[in-house]
Amino acid sequence: MAKKEALRELQSRLAERLQAARTQQRSSSWLAVECAGRGFLFPLREAGEIFAPAPMVTVPHTNRWFLGVSNLRGHLHGVVDLAGFLGLKGADAPPLAPGQGQLVGFNATLDLNCVLMVDRLAGLRSEEQLTREADDGRPRPTFAGARLRDTGGRVWQELSLAALAGDEAFLRIVG
Repeated sequence: MAKKEALRELQSRLAERLQAARTQQRSSSWLAVECAGRGFLFPLREAGEIFAPAPMVTVPHTNRWFLGVSNLRGHLHGVVDLAGFLGLKGADAPPLAPGQGQLVGFNATLDLNCVLMVDRLAGLRSEEQLTREADDGRPRPTFAGARLRDTGGRVWQELSLAALAGDEAFLRIVG
């Protein structure tokens, strides 16, 4: 019970900070998430609501990374396992246990009823907290932005949710 209360408080604080950051928007800011041991940054202007895991209905004949559909606040959303889509975990990797992980929605302006399943939320990051890494020259998908390093030395990969929402492979859920 205490864990649920703590999670609600974290979600409430993050929602307040997200709203405050959206109204300030002077510099770049991101929602930091962790997935398969890696750090990702979603631009705040592209991120939507954060949901606790909810019951899902699987959809036959879809890719393994498309977990199913879920009713979130009265709206049907597709649920995508971000680590699975990015190829960060093998086909034999166990799914998150029920009640684990978080669902991050796309901003309503992106017009995509979809949420991304991530392992955990890691707070907010601002431009002042991060340093851009040099480009390693490797090919990256169009939705992968800059690699940034925080003051603790952790590397974060920026992911554009707007570009992801238009990515052909992401939209092709049929396996």
